[in-house]
Amino acid sequence: MTTLLQVEGLAKSYGGVHAVRGVSFSLKAGRILALIGPNGAGKSTCFNMLNGQIKPNAGAIRLNGEDITGLPPRTVWRRGVGRTFQITATFPSMTVRENVQVALLSFHHKLWAAFRYAGAAYRAEADRLLALVGMEAQAARPCGELAYGDLKRLELAIALANEPKLLLMDEPTAGMAPKERVDLMRLTATIAREKAIGVLFTEHDMDVVFEHSDSVMVLNRGELIATGTPEEVRRDPHVRAIYLGEGLLYDAKHKDAEPHKDAEQQKGSAA
Repeated sequence: MTTLLQVEGLAKSYGGVHAVRGVSFSLKAGRILALIGPNGAGKSTCFNMLNGQIKPNAGAIRLNGEDITGLPPRTVWRRGVGRTFQITATFPSMTVRENVQVALLSFHHKLWAAFRYAGAAYRAEADRLLALVGMEAQAARPCGELAYGDLKRLELAIALANEPKLLLMDEPTAGMAPKERVDLMRLTATIAREKAIGVLFTEHDMDVVFEHSDSVMVLNRGELIATGTPEEVRRDPHVRAIYLGEGLLYDAKHKDAEPHKDAEQQKGSAA
């Protein structure tokens, strides 16, 4: 697999506060990388630098070898970086299909003509994306009628409208029921591997992280403190001490195991 994303020495400060300090990592096409850490660790700042919402003070971001450091979000999006957000943002009064069509019109530089012929524009392409995420049967429904899990799948279809090489997902399973979380991440993994899309996601649910990522990075106070496979990170004593707590790192195969009685205290003190 070729290296899709290369990040070198990424840094961002606000006055004397170092939000992100010298973060470096890489991501290959078709692989899924989780970024975890306590609240305030710098995850959102890192994400926002990758998609152009925040300009870094130092460092470089390369997508397929092309330097995209500091480019505005719209340009980064057109270079092939898609993103989903913790809180879904759709047009409730528009149909499921129309929401995807708007994203396609924007990608094809025809958003100015949306009110003239949006109903017919890229209809087949929108339906193809909806079929990809299992939403084709609900294409004609208004978004305001959708269950939350279906909104998350619709958001994924919208994020795929720009034919992304890299997909950034900010807490993709937040607010979802356990089965919906599993289904969404399995769907994401299948699409990523079939289409050679690199996925970088943040997540607070450790079961989701350890079961669905190929590798994991841990941020603390703006610095990367651990990088490796889910098993390597689970066993890292530094990670256990300052973030996860013993009880939150039990093997996913033993979910009936009783968490360490001090796990929540450790997590709370670290945050």
